[in-house]
Amino acid sequence: MKLYMHPVSTACRPVRLFIAESGIACDEEMVDILTGAHYQEPYASLNPNRMVPLLEDGDFRLTEASAIMKYLAEKNDSPLYPKDPKKRAKVNEMMDWLNTQFYRDFGYGLVYPQLFPHHKRRSDEAHAGAVAWGAQGAKNWLQILNDYWIGPNNQYLCGNDVTIADYFGAGLVSIGELIDCDFAAYPNVKRWLGNMKKLKSWNAVNEVFNGFTAANKGKEFVRV
Repeated sequence: MKLYMHPVSTACRPVRLFIAESGIACDEEMVDILTGAHYQEPYASLNPNRMVPLLEDGDFRLTEASAIMKYLAEKNDSPLYPKDPKKRAKVNEMMDWLNTQFYRDFGYGLVYPQLFPHHKRRSDEAHAGAVAWGAQGAKNWLQILNDYWIGPNNQYLCGNDVTIADYFGAGLVSIGELIDCDFAAYPNVKRWLGNMKKLKSWNAVNEVFNGFTAANKGKEFVRV
């Protein structure tokens, strides 16, 4: 198997973490998204979405981090993706919520517009309004994540057992650190993210991401 990835990519980090923690044999090929390699051949033909990650397993190709993690978990009989239908449904629900609700406002509404030029709006006024809208949505989802999904008693997103939903969610939530969010207003979120950072492969997988985070320290951002 081969994973086409970039080490700072929000979507790639959860997949790489799951592979590392699970001891799955998988080669990696870096696609330098910072220089636009994902828009160039041969990668652009391999993945017409022109995004990472992409998993190749023989002649089988799979995109989308959530789908890749589920496939790898199923193929490797991982306990992190429970077979009980109701437990698995809760994991799927959590991953869908993160992808469709939380990430939309937190990632594309708040974090990315403040970091990447191609996410900026055409005027300063429009940009400020878009970021403010993203911040409002992000606060709502973080509060729900804090109070409902995790709550004061759960150690992880689907109870007290870690699942692939936690790997996926930790990758998405941790991008807040790029704009110096400390999540102090959301203590259950902060506690849960701390639990994920205790995984033995966390620091190695997130080394490049942590470098980007350190480089942004002291800069002015709209935070939640």
